[in-house]
Formats: sequence, C-alpha cells, structure tokens
Amino acid sequence: MAEDQRKNLRRTCKYVAPVLICAISLILHSSGILVFPKMSLSHVAKMAQHNCFLYFAYGSNLLKERIHINNPSARMIGVGKLKDYRLDFNHFSKRWKGAAATIVEDPGSYVYGVVWELANEDMVNLDRQEGVHQKIYRAMDVKVETEKGDHVEARSYQIIRPLEDDRRPSYVYMDVIIRGAKANGLPEVLCSFLFMKLIFEGLWLFLITSIC
Repeated sequence: MAEDQRKNLRRTCKYVAPVLICAISLILHSSGILVFPKMSLSHVAKMAQHNCFLYFAYGSNLLKERIHINNPSARMIGVGKLKDYRLDFNHFSKRWKGAAATIVEDPGSYVYGVVWELANEDMVNLDRQEGVHQKIYRAMDVKVETEKGDHVEARSYQIIRPLEDDRRPSYVYMDVIIRGAKANGLPEVLCSFLFMKLIFEGLWLFLITSIC
C-alpha cells in the first residue's frame, strides 16, 4: 500500500512541478524580479528553420514546377538580389542542349533571383541536380538582399568549368527561366534581358544555319 502511495506521489509531482515552476516564474517576472531575455523575430525564425536552409536560385530553378521535381520541400521566401555578380552562361548541358546559367564575379553588377527555403534532406538532391559531384558547379554561400532590404545567407551554385567558345543557352532552357522569373515577380529589367538574349540567340542561330 505504501509503495502505491509513493508511486502516486511521484506521478503527481511529475505533472505539478512544471506548472508550479511556470507560475512562480510569471509571478517573479510581473514583479520585476525576474527578467526574460528578449528574442527578435529573426532569431525565432532562425530557430524555426534549424532543419532548413535557404537557396538562391537564378536559373531553371526559378520555376516552381522545376525545383519541385527534385526538391519537393522547396518553399518560396521571396525575390532576392545578389550584388557584385552578373548572370552569365557557360558549359554545354546535355539536359538542356545548350549552355547553363551561372553567376560570375563582377563588382557593381547584380543578379536577381528567388530565395527558396528547403529541408536539409533536400540539399543532397540539390547538389546532385547542379552537378556538384561531377565538378560542374560548386556550392557557395552568398549574402542576398531581400525585397525588404534585409540580408540573408543562402546557398547558391557557380559553374567552375573553363569558359567555352559556344555559350549559347537553348530556347527551351531560356523559356523555363523566363517563365520562372515572371511567375515569381522578378523585376522587368531581368525579364527583358532574358527575352532579348533569347531573341538574339535565335537570330544568331538562324543566320548561321542560313549561311551553312
């Protein structure tokens, strides 16, 4: 009988003790004796995202349908701006039948893209999609400016292959990038640049095929 009473007492203490601690803490806090440390919303967000990472996309992964093929956890955070880099194309992609997008260091320039939030388990999928294991792209950490003027650390990718003579992207690839840019509300200046590049590459190909 005494053993049962001890078990009941331990069970009661197990549930009552946390309540008492919280109640005492609130009383002390209201009286000014105990001060809780203030926590910013950004810090709370970082804590909530401890199983996630941010990714800055500027190529085909601008399109939601494209990034979700290999990275189903991707969730758009917003439009981002990467300073001191420019958008360029290099290395023939067998998947896209043309040069792939990359970012190149260029002081004073900038690249618009989309900041995605992905689950940590999708990082392997993203690295594989970008050809990190084949040493086509390298993963890198960049500081991206958001639409609100905040700066966030994000993962991005850069082609590490030597510059090739023919760096023309394919029509299909450019179409995916343009659709992604428009769907996510990227600045018109980027959409115009991509559209003009698409027209230029199309005219160049037309002239070459006509001559040959």
